[in-house]
Amino acid sequence: MEGPGFSPEQQNYLKGFMAGVEARRGALAPAGGDGTAPADALRAAQDATIARGGKLVPQEEAKREKHPLDRWSEIAARAEAGQFPKPIDDFIGRFHGLFFVGPAQDAFMCRLRIPGGILTAHQAREVAAIAEECGGGYLDITTRANLQIRMIPAARGAEVVMRLGEIGLLPRGTGADNIRNITASPTMGIDPREWVDTRPVVRALHHHILNTRDLFGLPRKFNISLDGGGSVAVLEETNDIALSVVRVNGEHRFRLGLGGITGHQDLATPSDVAVLPAEIVKLCDAILRVFIAHGDRTDRKKARLKYLLDAWGHVRFLAEVETLLGAPLPRFEVAAMERPAAPDRLAHIGVHAQRQEGRHWLGVVVPAARLSSDQLRGLAEVAQRCGNGELRLTVWQNLLIPHVADVAAAEAGLAALGLSTEANAIRAGLVACTGSAGCKFAAADTKRNGLDIARFLEERITLDAPLNIHLTGCHHSCAQHFIADIGLLGAKVEQGEDVLPGYDIHLGGGSGDAARIGRLIRPKVAEAAVAPLLLNILLHWQAERSSGESFQDFCARHDDAELNGMLEA
Repeated sequence: MEGPGFSPEQQNYLKGFMAGVEARRGALAPAGGDGTAPADALRAAQDATIARGGKLVPQEEAKREKHPLDRWSEIAARAEAGQFPKPIDDFIGRFHGLFFVGPAQDAFMCRLRIPGGILTAHQAREVAAIAEECGGGYLDITTRANLQIRMIPAARGAEVVMRLGEIGLLPRGTGADNIRNITASPTMGIDPREWVDTRPVVRALHHHILNTRDLFGLPRKFNISLDGGGSVAVLEETNDIALSVVRVNGEHRFRLGLGGITGHQDLATPSDVAVLPAEIVKLCDAILRVFIAHGDRTDRKKARLKYLLDAWGHVRFLAEVETLLGAPLPRFEVAAMERPAAPDRLAHIGVHAQRQEGRHWLGVVVPAARLSSDQLRGLAEVAQRCGNGELRLTVWQNLLIPHVADVAAAEAGLAALGLSTEANAIRAGLVACTGSAGCKFAAADTKRNGLDIARFLEERITLDAPLNIHLTGCHHSCAQHFIADIGLLGAKVEQGEDVLPGYDIHLGGGSGDAARIGRLIRPKVAEAAVAPLLLNILLHWQAERSSGESFQDFCARHDDAELNGMLEA
């Protein structure tokens, strides 16, 4: 793509165009002569369920009637008619990245697919244009280092998907029963602390998924994450497949963990299996195929990988994977697995030196994880002018600009956009899902409440240690409230004859080496009462902690009744 006659902008465009061609090439298998999908792993798994006397849930029946990847014409027809889908058709549309989010918004949301969270300046500009011309003119950063476009009218849904495909961001499989955006460290290839640059593996796995039809036949959603040992945590333990770099006998391998699903209060269980980077795609494919063949298709609540692992045990599950691979998995003594240093909880914000001399990554704070189209365009300009033309999204709902030489010029560009690399400990660890303003399941307006809580606390207390406050609107736990120091789960609160939005307060969760599920300390607190209660317990932490004691450790040495009392005064 590089050579005389092409400007950097044209080179980026051509790279994006070719990536789009590759993402679309071969992704759909030809249909059978009767217009239905050919025999595949999905139908075989459904047949086996029926043969055992099981009754398929409606979503499985819909997939059985006609494979969702073969129903694009229906999406296009509804767009032409300006119609939103009925519920089961909305489920099918999510295979193509479109979510009807009524009644919260009478609109589509489109969730992108950005492997590893790396976005080029050209792609960012086009995504900004799509959001402006076809949506609400803003984008939300998700906890899978991804973007969502909202407020898309019925007539523009298909156009959004097509335009994203043309820049290499085809949103196929970003909803419903599919493998979601692959997450990995946003500092891949630039981090002095990193052990393995996982970009080649992420790229290979991303394209393997997009171009393997059988992998669109899962019983439910599926998450995969890779941690190469960088400074920024990627929360791999919250994923169905958690791959974490280790060093064994001087060789870098990735230790396998399985079954993370924090909405169901479970973290991935690490195993003694550790594979080479070149073996990851094959391993993930085999795990997915065992899940496709044996996952529950009769009960949506039990259709995640965790429940197959609970039913079988990890020994049997890994034996099935080995049978499919035709070879034993490489296993090692856990004590012999050397692990990298724990991530830096503040490495996703601020200015940090890269392994490349004279270059820095800038961690940009994004209030409420929301960017206007103008801000995203401006960020693309800063990345092009001051860096290498990349933006890197993080699971902490912000973004990085890598390869910056002139930090002052980049920060001036950010300031002109109303953005900054600086945040106090409260703002730096604030995570919120879409909430009731954009999700029908949410019981509270999490983004608004999160900003209000941060404003209340920072006016009254200054923290000298990292703290994470996560607000999630419903039991789906999109903001992963169970692994936060302070996790707030949306709840309906009865006060007399009124029902008010509010939260259940969970305390003491954690991630990485300190991975732990937070404890429910006080349920059903009205939203207006939450911030004062949190201030009380933070004051107790500051006054009563031992030297260097984290909030999580402070909570761990107090029982529920004691913590409940600290919320009061």
